[in-house]
Amino acid sequence: MSGKRVIAICMSGGEFLTEKGGALTYKGGDAHAIDVDEEMKFKDFISEIGEMFNCDARTVSLKYFLPDNKKTLISISNDKDLKRMIKFHENSNSADVYLIPEEPSPDISNMPASRSSRTTLSEAVPLEDMIDDIAGPEDLPLSVSVSAPPVVTMEQQVVNRPEDTQIVITTPPDIMSAILEAPNPKGDILTKARTQQWQNTITGVGQRFKNVSEFREALRKYAIANQFGFRYKKNDSHRVTVKCKAEGCPWRIHASRLSTTQLICIKKMTPSHTCEGAGGVNGLQTSRSWVASIIKEKLKVFPNYKPKDIVSDIKEEYGIQLNYFQAWRGKEIAREQLQGSYKDGYKQLPSFCEKIMETNPGSLATFTTKEDSSFHRVFVSFHASVYGFLEACRPLVFLDSMPLKSKYQGTLLAATSVDGDDEVFPLAFAVVDAETEDNWEWFLLQLRSVLAPDQQVSSQITFVADRQKSLQELIPKVFVNSFHAYCLRYLTDELIRDLKGPFSHEIKRLIVDDFYSAAYAPRPDSFERHVENIKGLSPDAYSWIVHNSQPDHWANAYFPGSRYNHLTSNSGEPFFSWASDANDLPITQMVDVIRGKIMGLIHVRRINAAEANGRLTPSMEVKLEKECLKAQSLHVASSADNNLFQVRGETYELVNISQWDCSCKGWQLTGLPCHHAVAVISCIGRSPYELCSRYFSVESYRVTYSVSINPVPLLEGGEMCCRESSGGSAVTVTPPPTRRPPGRPPKKKTPAEEVMKRQLQCSRCKGLGHNKSTCKEYLLEC
Repeated sequence: MSGKRVIAICMSGGEFLTEKGGALTYKGGDAHAIDVDEEMKFKDFISEIGEMFNCDARTVSLKYFLPDNKKTLISISNDKDLKRMIKFHENSNSADVYLIPEEPSPDISNMPASRSSRTTLSEAVPLEDMIDDIAGPEDLPLSVSVSAPPVVTMEQQVVNRPEDTQIVITTPPDIMSAILEAPNPKGDILTKARTQQWQNTITGVGQRFKNVSEFREALRKYAIANQFGFRYKKNDSHRVTVKCKAEGCPWRIHASRLSTTQLICIKKMTPSHTCEGAGGVNGLQTSRSWVASIIKEKLKVFPNYKPKDIVSDIKEEYGIQLNYFQAWRGKEIAREQLQGSYKDGYKQLPSFCEKIMETNPGSLATFTTKEDSSFHRVFVSFHASVYGFLEACRPLVFLDSMPLKSKYQGTLLAATSVDGDDEVFPLAFAVVDAETEDNWEWFLLQLRSVLAPDQQVSSQITFVADRQKSLQELIPKVFVNSFHAYCLRYLTDELIRDLKGPFSHEIKRLIVDDFYSAAYAPRPDSFERHVENIKGLSPDAYSWIVHNSQPDHWANAYFPGSRYNHLTSNSGEPFFSWASDANDLPITQMVDVIRGKIMGLIHVRRINAAEANGRLTPSMEVKLEKECLKAQSLHVASSADNNLFQVRGETYELVNISQWDCSCKGWQLTGLPCHHAVAVISCIGRSPYELCSRYFSVESYRVTYSVSINPVPLLEGGEMCCRESSGGSAVTVTPPPTRRPPGRPPKKKTPAEEVMKRQLQCSRCKGLGHNKSTCKEYLLEC
């Protein structure tokens, strides 16, 4: 066996009992286990079942429950169904399969007139037997494709069985030829049997329904099962009149409301057709709600179920051709039924924020609306994150943003830090209607209210963010005396975008390399050396760096704050990944998904911290070991000052132990002793662990993740399990006016990404930036 494998626990002889809430349990009977993998064929599966239970497995239905759903039984009738069952249970080792005896087929002569009732058998033969007798188990396995073409004429066809007996099958010749001649079966004739239960959803005059919607749904299923199309002549809240879509066909039905009730009763019905299927499969009445009811269970298991796959599956299983938009709308309705509507998500926002602060004391969850009560923004920061940051993380905050692709668009703003192991540490996030100066100021004010309400620690914080004008002004305004380090990634994009002239990709790439080297250079002399290299490539780029870029905000050699050698703000990428996964959820559920991700991250990191057995975090232990190896070849000489030492190696450096300072600047930039400092520390008989930043200790690492985030109760379907907003006036939040534009959003590359992509090269002159058809040297030669 190969691929994913599960153990199918096959049960027979018991009965289903319905518990409170509608869940089903199976009691009694026998059980046998069968190993099933993706390579097993359905006919082999039922054959093995038949051997184990000593029965004809083709006379029973095979059904199973989806994971976490004990209300709906799913049928297994072909290879594709068997593979789906395995995929549904890919996170478990076993799947329960129930053998349910098939009920005897009803007397066909007593069934209402329908497309399927025109096909009769002279003796009761199971559908699987009929297929085996027609084609043989090897020539035509149980995966025959039939798409129910219109019935035109009736003929009797005689098919010879291997035992020289005969079955007389009354069926249209085109259907029979489809069964006999299908060379590459894709669908399954047995799948059509799933709709047989719908053939009696309409029984005739006097039948009652709870409301008009239930009647329409029953009528739609009846038409699908019997393969005809219909038109509404009257269709309102109290009466429905329908006729067959085929011109001249007498089939007709009229139902109306019973007085003083909501019940709908069939008053008139002409049950016979003369159209012989002229309404056709294309005339079948489907609706978005019907599509939603068909795909809902599968969408619960596979949230990324694509509309094109829905179109294919509906065509294959029901013979109905949907267009892409019908499938997309059906998916939207099914998703709304499963997780709640976007509109309800905004309504739940006030209660949701209250519930976050109730279940996580010390946290802040707040929102604002516009004058018309439409959503404006929501901010969330958990006490566990704030406590871990203030107690044990470096005073380093990364600010970044990402546009959302949800129905109502918006932007995610995120503030993150790094823990002692240099891993991202979530701090706070907000969903806003747009990335504006006003929204950034509001976000920073909320962040200050949890980090530095009295401005005690704000002077120590270094912010790494884009150098957009709004943040240049807002960061020092909201966090007084803080430092703003420009994100090198955004600054590089700006440099490439502002470069003028016919530069090749290779030149731009060299400029970017030297630009990064200049940023990481620890001292002014090395910074100037890399900038001079850029001057040799492009005087304009050199001028931009020296006069426009403000090196004191991004270069290690001149930056006055401490950013521990972190030059970009992309540590917030996990936030954006989590938000992208939850883009299609209502606002409250999207926020709760992010909360759940942070909760899981803190839990895992707490376990890692508890298992750490060194004095420093794992990554810092590795870095310190590398510095210790480098220090072995260095020579240390003391001076008159007992704290000042001279260290010789490839370079000549001065180390001041009392001030934790080395002239190479490595110690100051990272918080770990550089190899020059390690050589001095070893020389004086001390341990290098004593002179490492406290943020890298295992004790601080454990404190960072010592507080947990608690779950916020949610009911099934996305409803909030919480009370109305407290206070005199309840707030009803409505969706923002912005809507996602139609079509697929374009994929945009930043200027820096464009530089790093593969360069076009001429095959004639080997030059860059053009191909042979536009080669100027070749054109001049010609």
